[in-house]
Amino acid sequence: MLDETLTYALIMVMKTHRNQLAAALVPLGLHVGQELLLNQLWREDGLTQGELIARLGVEPPTVTKTLQRLERAGVVYRAPDPERPRVGRVHLTDAGKALREPVEEIWNRMDESMLRDFTPEERDLLSRLIRAMPHPPFHS
Repeated sequence: MLDETLTYALIMVMKTHRNQLAAALVPLGLHVGQELLLNQLWREDGLTQGELIARLGVEPPTVTKTLQRLERAGVVYRAPDPERPRVGRVHLTDAGKALREPVEEIWNRMDESMLRDFTPEERDLLSRLIRAMPHPPFHS
């Protein structure tokens, strides 16, 4: 049965985790996934939409829709590259910059909650195992 597999257990853990994250982001006016795009801009403001797509490993319509929502919320704005006017760059507003600390606090609380009942050795092992699992390359 599928519900006896490790894959099923992992999916259930991820669904629960995602729902908790979604609820924690609501007071900030963010939806799950938007903070991942913002994280790229917190690392390097002024990326192009193509750079965001590549770094996030998502489809172009996903980034387009996310950017539209974040623009409407006053968190980001798009402007032409001064040296290449046909290239659009995405920039954080002051409101977008101000979200960094509260989002990081939420993610750190989520980690702490997830690992609360583990010993330091178990925490280290879980971290090593998860990071060793195959996943798409993440750009920092």
